[in-house]
Amino acid sequence: MSDTKKLVLDAMNKLGKPVRPLDIAKETGLDSKEVSKIIQELKKEGLVYSPKRCFYAIKK
Repeated sequence: MSDTKKLVLDAMNKLGKPVRPLDIAKETGLDSKEVSKIIQELKKEGLVYSPKRCFYAIKK
């Protein structure tokens, strides 16, 4: 797993609730468009899901 994917997952875990890409971008300092792209990759890998539109959470 790439460092940026790990950074995004760590931020999501730290925030502890379904979050928007912008929330993760603020937490990590990454660009929000890059965060969105990483989230889509994590969804394809089955690590992240969307409980409601535009919000993402880690699969437990």
